[in-house]
Amino acid sequence: MRRLDRWLFLVVLLAIVGGMGFLSSRHAWTADWTHGARASLAPESEAVLRALDGPVDVVGYLSPTGPLREQVAAVIERYTRAKPDLTLSFVDPDLDPAASRQLGIGGDGALIVRYRGREQRVESPINERNLSNALERLARGGERVVAFVTGDGERQADGRANADLGIFMGQVEKRGMRAVPLNFSQTQGVPEHTDLVVLASPLAPLPARSVQALVDYVRDGGNLLWLTEPSNDDLGTAPLADVLGIRVLPGVLVDGQGSTLNVRDPRIVVLGDYPFHAITRAFRETTLFPQAAALAQVSAHDWAVVPFLRSGERSWTAFGGIDNDKPSTVAFHPENGELKGPLDFAFALNRLSPSPAKNEQRAVVIGDGDFLSNTYLGNGGNRALGERIVDWLLGDDVLVNLPSRGAPDRAIALSQDGLGAITLGFLVALPLLLLGIGTGIAWRRRRR
Repeated sequence: MRRLDRWLFLVVLLAIVGGMGFLSSRHAWTADWTHGARASLAPESEAVLRALDGPVDVVGYLSPTGPLREQVAAVIERYTRAKPDLTLSFVDPDLDPAASRQLGIGGDGALIVRYRGREQRVESPINERNLSNALERLARGGERVVAFVTGDGERQADGRANADLGIFMGQVEKRGMRAVPLNFSQTQGVPEHTDLVVLASPLAPLPARSVQALVDYVRDGGNLLWLTEPSNDDLGTAPLADVLGIRVLPGVLVDGQGSTLNVRDPRIVVLGDYPFHAITRAFRETTLFPQAAALAQVSAHDWAVVPFLRSGERSWTAFGGIDNDKPSTVAFHPENGELKGPLDFAFALNRLSPSPAKNEQRAVVIGDGDFLSNTYLGNGGNRALGERIVDWLLGDDVLVNLPSRGAPDRAIALSQDGLGAITLGFLVALPLLLLGIGTGIAWRRRRR
């Protein structure tokens, strides 16, 4: 009878285990018992996923060597639990370096997140906050209209010449933006539904009506990206500079820091460190700026002005020309009015919008447009920085407010007396206790 009970118990146990295995293969169930459910997605991230009513593809351009792929897979696994049609795949960037450069993938790799024909890039650190922010921008949808001023030798948004911005805008348009020309000889002002106007390095003086149209646009609350160049202060744009409260300083920035990176032309400013701003938050890539002009804030306005690009301490504004075919003799001449660095050459401006239909107005002025040109876009983090600038101007920098969900017991506060008591307990009391228990057990066994 006892043997029969054992067999019945074994059969029932096997049936239960088999049933659990069968159900687990068809129904997934997970439980997060960590404090604050920190091993699962935050409610804010789950809300973003619910706004995405279609499949999401995540492609990780990461080297198969190292731990990054496993770490990314662990992060994505949390998302796939909440959204089964979110898929992850990996590509080795070393197998196709040309494609990686075209996508703007840096040395540390990145994720490309695609949804309904639009895409966002997530760079290091790849974590829930950065990934949820990218998904949030994709979820907003809606095509943004970016108008490029044309007619006076500006860089063309769809051009393929070396100085044009065709490659950059081709990549940006995949993120839900549409570039349109804006010629003030054909229209009296900026169209009503324009989200951003770009004035990209004009070569010829702007007609007074064009400048006035831009001034009116800014005064009415429009967002502006102004790419200027050295010696562009004589193109009739002074009224626009007055509205923004900035000036283009004379001369071209030269910086000896580039020589450490084998950059021979001192007019090429190489940056790896940036003043803090929403545009440069957690941005660590190296960027390259050929022939930049320093900028200055010269008058008090209601704008909040923050510099986010700054030359190094070895830089200055050079007034003399540089011949690349001859040994460089460029030197700092303060007696001629040249200014020593560090010098700002990019400002981010924001204020309460004069338009009742908007909450905030934003503008960016940069003393160089070459860094986004077809020639220089693939250098370092130029493309990534350009995308950050456009995102900020369009208001797409709003971060998903993820709460801090760290373990509550990661840090223990102990007094000196408490630390001494723990030390005495582990080094003296505990060994004596174990010795006493062992002695007692041995004594009892001997009595038997």
